[in-house]
Amino acid sequence: MAFKPPADDIRGMAHIQVHRDDISLDSPTLVEGLPGVGLVGKIAADHLVDVYDMEYYASAHCEGLPEIAVYGTDDPEVRPPVRLYADEDRDLLVLQSDAPVSPSGAKEFASCMVGWFETSDATPIYLSGRPAEKDGVPAVYGISTGDGAAMLEGAGVNPPSENGAVTGPTGALVHESQRTGLTSVGLIVEADQQFPDPEAARALLQTGISPLTDFEIDTEALVEQAEEIGRAKAQLAQQLQENQEESTSARPLGMYQ
Repeated sequence: MAFKPPADDIRGMAHIQVHRDDISLDSPTLVEGLPGVGLVGKIAADHLVDVYDMEYYASAHCEGLPEIAVYGTDDPEVRPPVRLYADEDRDLLVLQSDAPVSPSGAKEFASCMVGWFETSDATPIYLSGRPAEKDGVPAVYGISTGDGAAMLEGAGVNPPSENGAVTGPTGALVHESQRTGLTSVGLIVEADQQFPDPEAARALLQTGISPLTDFEIDTEALVEQAEEIGRAKAQLAQQLQENQEESTSARPLGMYQ
């Protein structure tokens, strides 16, 4: 179903602003792509937006987001740093982010976003990287809130092999989803802690997102453009390393005991 913001003036208030009332969605799946370890979520989300030529659908105006104006190559139009893109045919939403979420505003950001997910009857797929020395294809496992465990079982996504915690803004989103009882799943992949990791993002798309959404995702471009992707996103990865509280990550629980 298409969601419309209230007609009253909402400037200065935390909200999601929908720009495309002509796009109709019915209980969509939402893939979250906030920056984190290996930039796995961002790379996967950006790839979905590109490969399906998704439409710019809505913008997030939540606490914790930097007040910056983002622009792209050969496009003079500026946009906010966190946006939602839609694919009406696949009933799919993707949350694309070009900037980290402030740690001090993560709770308010999560409340703002999850409240809109509930209103829109969206089922989120949260994405995180776990720092690891990889051997072969990166391992992917899943966590859940609400009725998400059945979704993971149906998609053949394995549960975690150890205790752990999802941190950063994605951890705040998962926590808020659990608190409100929203059905969601989280996919965690082994990833490079220092550099952008297109290989791990590809594993998320093939092993988790594709079976959960029940449509094929062409990931050849991630392999062919791995070096280019790494260069393009290296600066953001460095920024996140220096400010780890802004970075989404999944880590063994022993680190927090």
